[in-house]
Amino acid sequence: MSFTEQQIERYSRHILLADVGVEGQEKILNAKVLIVGVGGLGSPSALYLAAAGVGTIGIIDGDVVDLTNLQRQIIHYTPDLNKPKVLSAKEKINQLNPDVKVITYHDLITQHNIREIIREYDFIIDGTDNFPAKFLINDACVLEGKPFSHGGILRFEGQTMTYVPGQACYRCIFDNPPPPNAVPTCSQAGVLGSVAGMLGTIQATEALKFVIGKGNLLTNRILIFNALNMEFRTVKINKNPHCSICSEQQKNKELISYQMPVCDLKHKTNGK
Repeated sequence: MSFTEQQIERYSRHILLADVGVEGQEKILNAKVLIVGVGGLGSPSALYLAAAGVGTIGIIDGDVVDLTNLQRQIIHYTPDLNKPKVLSAKEKINQLNPDVKVITYHDLITQHNIREIIREYDFIIDGTDNFPAKFLINDACVLEGKPFSHGGILRFEGQTMTYVPGQACYRCIFDNPPPPNAVPTCSQAGVLGSVAGMLGTIQATEALKFVIGKGNLLTNRILIFNALNMEFRTVKINKNPHCSICSEQQKNKELISYQMPVCDLKHKTNGK
């Protein structure tokens, strides 16, 4: 593709990078990334991917903007209260970068719609805030052969890993969701707003690295950090040959839809 003078200026800091350059920026402009949940993690991910020039960004979220969201969900502003999050996010992305095509899904992901939706994208970012959604995203991406970035935050802590086909998946570490109410949610235990930004930008970086084919992704390892002490560590993980979703014998398995805990149903269910 040929770049306009404005695009050359806009993406000049990428083009100057030896590992990106014109070829890498072209890959970014042709990329399609889906963000599931435009909350604490999805907000910074969406903004940085849009700024980078990702050609198509899909955003799926069934919620509307709530006042409690504004402490960390930086893509939404006070005038957006009660507006669908996907609409609020699309407006900001369009203002930030007109090069980006935004596809919105004002809906929750389910076992009935997720596989059809993710088929259209090159990379998936999990910005959800509940275990049923996280396992559903993992399982759908494994079955559809789609790479994705997992992310989770609580209080001052965050964790993230990247899945690509053939490598360890989320279920290789956590075979099933924890029992209801065994792990508190952000709405119960709280979260430092900037922690969401820290993790969301890491997820966006993983997506961009995958698109340009450079660097080492967070595959077969999980990154864990504690912002209160500002300590980061990575834990090596191995692909489970008996994994209930990614092992060879499970390749034709159907998706499982876990029941949402009652405490989560009282709050918003998409986006941290």
